[in-house]
Amino acid sequence: MVDAQVLVVGAGPTGLTLACALRLHGVSVRVVDRAGGPATTSRANFLHARGSEVLGRIGALGSLPDESLRAMRITNYLGDRPLVTLEFGDPRMQTAAPPMVISQAKVEAALRGRLAELGVTPQWGHGLAGLVQYDDRVVAELDDGSRVAARWIVGCDGTAGTTRRLAGIGFPGARLTERWLLADLHLDWDLDRGGTTGWIHPSGLLGAMPMPSADGRNDLWRIFAYDPGQAGKPGDEEILDRLRRIIPQRSGRRVHIGAAEWLSMFTVHRRLADRYRHGRTLIAGDAAHAHAPFGGQGMLTGIGDAENLAFKLALVIHGLAADRFLDTYEAERRPLAAGVLRGTSAVTRVNIAGNPVGRFLRDRVAPRIFGLAPVQRWTTYTASQLWVSYRKGPLGGRGPKPRPGDRIADVACARPDGTPTRLHRELGGRWALLAPSAAAPVASAARDHLGDFVVTLTYAGDGVMLVRPDGHLAWRGQPDDGDGLGRWLTRALSTGDAR
Repeated sequence: MVDAQVLVVGAGPTGLTLACALRLHGVSVRVVDRAGGPATTSRANFLHARGSEVLGRIGALGSLPDESLRAMRITNYLGDRPLVTLEFGDPRMQTAAPPMVISQAKVEAALRGRLAELGVTPQWGHGLAGLVQYDDRVVAELDDGSRVAARWIVGCDGTAGTTRRLAGIGFPGARLTERWLLADLHLDWDLDRGGTTGWIHPSGLLGAMPMPSADGRNDLWRIFAYDPGQAGKPGDEEILDRLRRIIPQRSGRRVHIGAAEWLSMFTVHRRLADRYRHGRTLIAGDAAHAHAPFGGQGMLTGIGDAENLAFKLALVIHGLAADRFLDTYEAERRPLAAGVLRGTSAVTRVNIAGNPVGRFLRDRVAPRIFGLAPVQRWTTYTASQLWVSYRKGPLGGRGPKPRPGDRIADVACARPDGTPTRLHRELGGRWALLAPSAAAPVASAARDHLGDFVVTLTYAGDGVMLVRPDGHLAWRGQPDDGDGLGRWLTRALSTGDAR
């Protein structure tokens, strides 16, 4: 007897996304978090287009686009000289999902609202204290002494995650920088709120990003400042005093510094779990990978982990896939996290370059390269994660594009009753079979293997595409090739390797 099919530890963006997606797949979920209640501070504050797509697929986007800012520009200065400007939100990215400057607290609130619609409320003040794994379940002990039995447990409890430690999963890595100061401040200055501004200064980098504020004053800014060579862990007053000196000094601007909404500090670490699963315990998000905050990749990658894991875990729980199918989660997501870590680590090293060669490359060479339009498009597209493909993974494949494993854009299509719709609107809790007509043979094969978790849609395209709940291509073929689709699904779901 189990209390829930899945116990999710951690009610941040990753855990909440996972819980929502599992509920859409008909899986019973319990969510626990050690914190006494929802976080109110902003923490992460940029959600790229891929993250907006995921929230849209699970019905959690809500009013976030209206509450966010469209500060899609980053400009770096050396003294009073602009070095390079990057523009986000390129319309050629083939997505209607907006990148957003939005508080992580608001993202979490939207996800909690959606999860409540799906019948689940996080249990606050319930941290994980111990776990015992059995062949058919895991029993978790919470820090209030209660126990929860579940078929699976997923740790979404951050870089210091208890779930990962109790499962014996290693988390190797290294520190990349000394301390950074972080704050959300009300500032009165003449800086353009159309984007993020950074200043490269001999004493360290300073950055300022406009933030939406509840009172509509349009004076709230996220400030981050590299502050090396300072001893100890500063308190709030010390952080604020340091920023009062740093901001005018490095920006060269007159500024009145008002009240602080949030003050913090951090050091940048690069860490990657040596595996994502041990028995019936899995990890996702910051529990699996620790990123530098530059580029807004941490929350984005965690949300992607959750969506990828949810539909695979659901298939196993419903008896539609073998246990080994879950191994494709690590096979697809861990290499992605490793690549993202390489990118964010490189950006971090460039930002804090202190030796003459590093400064020359950052201040003289990089602006020329990143001033080129193709490089700018590549940079912003990379940050969006719309490029993510699993074609080299165990469920990937070769052939003409799009290939199995590639992301499929949000194409126009129609439901069986003829109602116009969009592909991504039909995903989230099910697979989609896109066909130019009814395509009975492949539709029958899909239902035989996926049951009610697949919908057939017609679209103005060539051939048939089976699209996974996370928006990636699973299989492509012809309308009459039911046997081919059946063989692919049998192989993929039973072995976890469709190649």
